Amino acid sequence: MPKSAGAQMRYLVKQYKGAKQVAQMVRVSQHTVERYVKEQIKKPRPDIAARLDREVKARWQPQIRAKAKEKAATTAGIVIDVYARLGYAGASMESTDEDRERHVTVALPPQ
Repeated sequence: MPKSAGAQMRYLVKQYKGAKQVAQMVRVSQHTVERYVKEQIKKPRPDIAARLDREVKARWQPQIRAKAKEKAATTAGIVIDVYARLGYAGASMESTDEDRERHVTVALPPQ
């Protein structure tokens, strides 16, 4: 994930295909976005830095997960590992089918 303000702005401009959309999203002028991209501004104000970081994280993380899922689906498959609450509580107190948390692991083939 990009760390510097210039790198974050360049990433967002590339993702949104223009400085105007990024400027509206981060709530700065288009000229300010262009100055960040050219590294004329290196350190943003704290409020702009927080918005920038939030937007980059929101766009970056789903991309990483999608690439990992695609890679797993085409090479070795996907392993799903969850804790699930299975069973049910019967009408009588002597039921052996009480719901309890169980660890379930399922390996799915690449198809």
